[in-house]
Amino acid sequence: MASFDIVSKVDPQTLENAVNTAQKELQTRYDLRDTKGGIELNKKENTILLSSENSMRLKALEDILLGRVVKQGIDGTSLDFSADEQAAGALVKKTIKVRAGVDKDFGRKIIKAIKDAKVKVEAQMQDDQVRVSAKKIDDLQAAIAVLRKTDIGLPLQFVNMKS
Repeated sequence: MASFDIVSKVDPQTLENAVNTAQKELQTRYDLRDTKGGIELNKKENTILLSSENSMRLKALEDILLGRVVKQGIDGTSLDFSADEQAAGALVKKTIKVRAGVDKDFGRKIIKAIKDAKVKVEAQMQDDQVRVSAKKIDDLQAAIAVLRKTDIGLPLQFVNMKS
């Protein structure tokens, strides 16, 4: 049986490069030059911490970070901006999670999209990835085409194709 895996991952080195270039841009921008705080990458927790003096400057930091991430070739949906801002003394902080892996909710969406397309494949959740298998490679390619058209809300990569 032919199969492939659906994963969602971000290259850590590319992400680090994007954060570093965002930090350099923060230092050179005139409107943000004397700002306290900044952009920090936490590799262990896979998060990015933004901190600034007010929410307007924090929004500017988000825009800088998102622009640099996209320029490095990382999909912007891999960053989760949904966390609320938190006041910490004189600074406003926001933690942005970097999405890695396909969690159960997104896995269900992927499997539902494949089943709704009525492609002759079987999809099952395995840890942080979805395994899709079929008798023919053409069916697998049809499933990939369906998922590329469908907006899941998560950047997907199709790896480990076996025939």
